[in-house]
Amino acid sequence: METTTASQAGKKRRFKSSHRRKDGYKLLLAALPFVLIAFAFSYVPLFGWIYAFFDYHPGIPLSKTPFSGLDRFREMFSDPRMGPVLMNTLALSFLSILTAPIPMLFAIMVSEVRSGWFKRLVQTVSTLPHYISWIIVYALAFSMFSTEGAVNAFLMKLGLGGAPVDVLGNYERVWTVQTLLLLWKSVGWSAIIYLAAIVSIDSEQYDAAKVDGAGRRRTIWHITLPSIMPTFIVLLLLSISNLLSAGFEQYLVFSNVMVADRIEVLDLYVYRLGLVTGDYSYSTAVGMFKSIISIVLLFTVNLLSKKFRGQGIV
Repeated sequence: METTTASQAGKKRRFKSSHRRKDGYKLLLAALPFVLIAFAFSYVPLFGWIYAFFDYHPGIPLSKTPFSGLDRFREMFSDPRMGPVLMNTLALSFLSILTAPIPMLFAIMVSEVRSGWFKRLVQTVSTLPHYISWIIVYALAFSMFSTEGAVNAFLMKLGLGGAPVDVLGNYERVWTVQTLLLLWKSVGWSAIIYLAAIVSIDSEQYDAAKVDGAGRRRTIWHITLPSIMPTFIVLLLLSISNLLSAGFEQYLVFSNVMVADRIEVLDLYVYRLGLVTGDYSYSTAVGMFKSIISIVLLFTVNLLSKKFRGQGIV
């Protein structure tokens, strides 16, 4: 009798193991198209890095193109435009990192709202800008903040302003303006991750805090913030690793004659080198430099995370 029971238990274990294996294969097949897409668009283009080592010109086969070696990389370090471009990129990235706590604070505020319909309304309204293209954002900003925009017209009617203020053409304030626009567009979307982290907090901790007489402020300070801080640190470290990726579409559409020198970031510089001036070899070398530095930053912050937190992000 015992032998029969053990045999049946063994059959059940084998059946469950086989069932799990089949489910694993199904999930793998379901994920395969996305893996292929990621490989095609993220890794196959890396073969184009070879153009950085040749004096390439469109229409001439690579086999007949003179080999230039590291000349393009030497040119990059002697390029007078590289310094201002790097400064713009780092400044805008640092401003973005400084505003990183705002989505976390916004998520905490939303989570504390008791009214369900109002909470859903706030989440919808704050997330909606993420789905608006930067071209539409530029059109809205131009209609509101240009010299003939709605804001200047409203101030002029009230007699509160003198000459119209060109917010989008202000050379001294362009970094601040672009950071605020990026924050407006991304804060609701970024808060979703923190809202998910808040939802995963054990509700018994809040119940115990209420029993001990803790108010909402103390509950946020001693339970909510410590619980979502690991999520904030991981996202912050990933932002640091992408320090040279300040964006492209935003600064392309908002670039104008008055602020072009202050808004040209590395991605925009590579775009203009390659597609505007046609210097494909040099633009490829600059793109390689950006990618290599980003990889180095990623593994550096990963080592620092393992050292100070005991847990890496990669």
